[in-house]
Parts: sequence; C-alpha cells; structure tokens
Amino acid sequence: MNLLKEAKQVIKHNIRDYGMYIALFVIMITFSILTDGLFMSSRNISNLLDSAGYIAVLAVGVMLVIVIRHIDLSIGFLAGFLGAISAILLLNGIPVYIVFPIVLILGIVAGSITGFLVAKVGIPAFVATLAGWLIYRGAILSVTERSGTINVDNDVFNAIGNGYIPSIMEIGGLHLLSLLVGLVGILLYIYSAISNRRNKMKYNFEVVSKQMFILQIAFVSTIIAYFTWLLAGYNGISWTVVIILLVVIVYHFVTTKTVIGRHIYAVGSNPEAAHLSGINVSKITFLVFGSMGMLSALSGILFTARLQAATTTAGTLFELDAIAAAFVGGVSAAGGVGKVTGAVIGAIVMATLTNGMNLMGVGIAPQYMIRGGVLALAVIFDVMTRRQKA
Repeated sequence: MNLLKEAKQVIKHNIRDYGMYIALFVIMITFSILTDGLFMSSRNISNLLDSAGYIAVLAVGVMLVIVIRHIDLSIGFLAGFLGAISAILLLNGIPVYIVFPIVLILGIVAGSITGFLVAKVGIPAFVATLAGWLIYRGAILSVTERSGTINVDNDVFNAIGNGYIPSIMEIGGLHLLSLLVGLVGILLYIYSAISNRRNKMKYNFEVVSKQMFILQIAFVSTIIAYFTWLLAGYNGISWTVVIILLVVIVYHFVTTKTVIGRHIYAVGSNPEAAHLSGINVSKITFLVFGSMGMLSALSGILFTARLQAATTTAGTLFELDAIAAAFVGGVSAAGGVGKVTGAVIGAIVMATLTNGMNLMGVGIAPQYMIRGGVLALAVIFDVMTRRQKA
C-alpha cells in the first residue's frame, strides 16, 4: 500500500515528465485493441518508427530553439532542399561518405546564417525563418524543376532509410544482434539510473525509496526489452532507429552534462538574467540555430533515403509536425523547459496517431483535426502545470 501511495506521489510531482509516456502507452493500447492486435505487430512497429525518424530528428532541434524562446519555420524546406542536394551529389557519382559531411556542413552553414540574423542583426526569429522558408521552397523547385523527381539508386544511401542492422544469426526467428543492442541499452539505462541516484544521495537530494527505484528500473527495462523483441521479430533494428538513438544520446549528454546545455536552459528561462550573469546569449542563439540546421540536413537525408528519391514537395509541413512533436513532448511555450527524450517521444506520439488512424481507415480530414486536438491538449497541459507550480 505504501508503495502504491509513493507511486501516485511520484507521478503527481513529475506529471510533466511522465505525462507523455502515459499518453503514448494509452494510445498504443487503444489502437492495439481497435485493430485486433495489428497495430502492435512487429512489422507495423518497425514501419512506425522508421516513418517517425525524420520528424524526430527535427523535433530535437526545434525543441532547443523553442527552449531559448525562438521559432524556426524554415527547417522543413531546408530539410527537403538539402535532401535534394544529397540526391544530386550522388547522381554525379560522389561517394556517400563524402556526400554526408558535405550536406551536414551545408546545414550548419544555413542554420548559422539564420542564427546570425536573429542573434547579431536582431531580426525576429519568426521573420528570419519565414524568409528562409520562402528561399528554401524556391531552392527545392529550382533544383528539381527539370525532372520533378530525382531518383536515388545508391543502395548504401537508401539503406539509411530502409535498411536494417545486420543479423549475426537468428534465434527462434529473432535477430541476435538486435537483441544484443537491446540488452546493451537496458544495461546502460540501469547504470545511468544507479549513477544518478548515487549522485543525488551524495548531495542529500530527495530520492524515491529503494523499492520504488527497483520498480522503476524493472518497468523501463521491460518496455525496452518488449520493443526490442518486437523489432527483432521482423527485420531487426533499422538504421533509422540507430540514427535516432545516436541523436538522442549526443543531445541528451550535451543538454544535461555540459556547460553549453546549462547555458541553453538559462537563456530560455530568463535571457536578461543569463546575460547579466555573464552568459553570451548571442553565442547560445547562434549555436542553437546552427545545430538546428545540421539536424535539418540529417532529416533531409533520412527522408530522401526513405523515399529513395528527392521530390518537389519534400519538406512540406515538416516544420509544423516537428513543432507539434516538441510541444506534445513537453517543451514549454514560455521557454526554458524541454527534454530531448520528450521531443522524440512527442514525434512517436504523433506518428502513432497517424499510423493507428490509417490502419483503422480514418479519413485524412478527421486525422488533421484529431492531431490538432492533441496538440491543443498538450499546450493546455503545459499551461496548467506551470500554473500549479506557480
């Protein structure tokens, strides 16, 4: 009984962090029931994660932009344009290992230009990125106007969006390497959780009871193991999922363990106070927009690889899907609050809604309305939780 009471208290005090996970769990269970288990099949979950990849990557970047109280509307067509550039480079015989860094560097340059306009020139981010939206839209049309679609025949490049990590061998129809990756993930999570608990206890911070801590570890480990088992039962873990995990690991480390990460949240919480405390606000703004450009390039690569082609419509509404994912994932419109993991979960929630409704045969018009309603509820939830804390 005491454990149940403590669990309720933990959820109540951390509802902002746990809310998105609870929502995702409820949505998945609902669709699984409504589709007679088809939704939770190995094939569907694998396809769902792959389809969410390019938006998840964008959502991580735009989450940081919103955290520092800005917005970026140009990321969708920037992703589409750089995806088209990667297709053109490959078409001209440039190797994949050279195309990748070139496109990522172009993304950083594009993002840095936006950052310069916002941080140094003082143009509002909405206006600067709206200009970028128009420029990159025109750029996509310009590079694809001859053929309309640029097909990509490079198998290595296309594997990024459609391929899977190799399987050492299969055990009972399950990919062994995917199972090992899941096991490593569980061990890393347990190690991280124990280390964080020890650090909190070292500095006399409040922690949950030992029984609750063990329950948390067991629950999360079970979830990781279950989804690993699902993916291993189809074709294994895809390269898209690997890239998402790498982005999450790198950006989670930067935002939680580095000085730059602390400065980003300080700027978002109170730019004036951050400036007075010696933080270079312009530099942080410049870095965040540069990072956003790089992630836009990566998103464009993922999308182009998945389609195996660059199209004139690539990037359409990407920015709105990414912004929606960030808000659903818990980023605050007031700035200063947001997590990398939350942004990715937000992208998965939005992809889950689309995937589940497609399986049920729901029309495109109701889908937009439902997704809009979910976004509105996420923002209402943000406002209500901030009022309670105040």
